[in-house]
Amino acid sequence: MASSMLVPSVFCSPPSPGCIFRRRGGSPLVSFRFTSSGSERKKGFNRLALSVSAAAADSPPSTVLVTGAGGRTGEIVYKKLKERSGQFTARGLVRTPESKVKIGNADDVYVGDIRDIGSIIPAIQGIDALVILTSAVPKMKPGFDPSKGERPEFYFEESALPEQVDWIGQKNQIDAAKSAGVKQIVLVGSMGGTDLNNPLNNIGNGNILVWKRKAEQYLADSGIPYTIIRAGGLQDTAGGVRELLVGRDDELLKTQTRTIARSDVAEVCIQALLLEEAKYKALDLSSKPEGDGIPTTDFKDLFSKITARF
Repeated sequence: MASSMLVPSVFCSPPSPGCIFRRRGGSPLVSFRFTSSGSERKKGFNRLALSVSAAAADSPPSTVLVTGAGGRTGEIVYKKLKERSGQFTARGLVRTPESKVKIGNADDVYVGDIRDIGSIIPAIQGIDALVILTSAVPKMKPGFDPSKGERPEFYFEESALPEQVDWIGQKNQIDAAKSAGVKQIVLVGSMGGTDLNNPLNNIGNGNILVWKRKAEQYLADSGIPYTIIRAGGLQDTAGGVRELLVGRDDELLKTQTRTIARSDVAEVCIQALLLEEAKYKALDLSSKPEGDGIPTTDFKDLFSKITARF
């Protein structure tokens, strides 16, 4: 999703023929070709830069809905958007009134159930972009006694199975967004989907990665500009202090760098809304340990490392 800043696609001093101004991460707004002398070209460039900058100042922030805003990662994305009010108008979608209160009880947080498409339409109407952070959540069976060497067992509530949440619920969001004319969708999933025998599929016999992958394919086939982020193991640690890694087809799972801070995932979601290089791409995401490598700040370069559409 475009920010309010405009930049030339080609930086030139003095300006070169054929410079194009575009919103950062957006499509071209103004193109021009110089045919006069060097000094006149430079004056013309400066006048045009001023007029384009004025147009940028009038560009309204993009309205972005974060679903699953009551979750640990979703709440971070929602609050990051709120902090960047010059670029974004944030909305959140949660499942219960209690979750709405937990994240601040603001008027821009809607309550709805993604399994019921009608209940989420009010939140989606009028938005420019959608960030999907909903997921089925397993629960631990009672009676687990670690002192006896027992392993915990998990289950999904009957009405909240991965098929219902991660497939039907995400499909409902994509369908509603497409009907509303949403310009971009960022979908956060999990690494491991290339392996049917991944242990995550065995939790509660829910095949959660299978259903997530099905929703990802549905998004990729929808025609809506998208970014699919398949995150590694999520950690509740500080963001912005690690070098981020991208890959495809679960290749990162074969390394020792298989985890990532929730805050870093949230930042990648935000950057995906700003950068054209993130569109129509699917990527695995993890990070090096803190202190190993250089903290990532160039997200354009990060997205440019991936060409895979799925």
